Amino acid sequence: MSTDNTKIDSKIDEMFKAGAHFGYSKTRRHPSISKMLFGMKNKNDIIDLEKTSAMLATAKEFMTKLSSEGKQIIIVGAKPEARNEVLATALAMDASYVVSRWVGGTLTNFPEIKKRITRLVDLKDQRAKGELATKYTKKEQLLISREIERMEKLFSGLVNLRKADAVLVIDGKREHIAVSEANKVGIPVIALVNSDTNIKNIQYPILANDASVSSIKFFLGELKNAWEDGKVKVKAE
Repeated sequence: MSTDNTKIDSKIDEMFKAGAHFGYSKTRRHPSISKMLFGMKNKNDIIDLEKTSAMLATAKEFMTKLSSEGKQIIIVGAKPEARNEVLATALAMDASYVVSRWVGGTLTNFPEIKKRITRLVDLKDQRAKGELATKYTKKEQLLISREIERMEKLFSGLVNLRKADAVLVIDGKREHIAVSEANKVGIPVIALVNSDTNIKNIQYPILANDASVSSIKFFLGELKNAWEDGKVKVKAE
């Protein structure tokens, strides 16, 4: 067996241990992924991890390219199983992120979103300097604090975003608005998707279990490593 094949088999073993092969029931299956299944067990689809491995390799290659070119990426994952892993990965990559609700217009009307982010930064700065106490009543300060809290949930991960060059999504079906907006503005999408997802509008789909913390963690780790490879490549040149 060649070294390359050994590496592939090793990755497939890791995916299997992470439970990446578990799809949803046949009744939820989307036709676009029918040829990427291994079979069924207990009425649930079993994903062909050899095909997943090839999809992952393609996505990783793209991630390395983005990083080596100094591009910016938004990592999106608001479902409970994904939030902590998305946040940890984004911070490690120094990337923008959304771990709460995706706000409509984040990509299609970014100038307006940027205004709200600017307001968030300005209010936090005023609060840190004690300026709110000199300008507003206690009731007004309370309302402003609540506004800051709401905006932080929605926009804190986008504060440093200048221009999104790609979007990485955990659960393409759940985050369909982010995928749709990315398509509208011509931004490529990398997405971890399960058997219920239409992958026709996703440029770099990775078919695997997107409802398990262990599976999500594995794939985010692989993509993060690919991103870091791009940084190393730049330093070496």
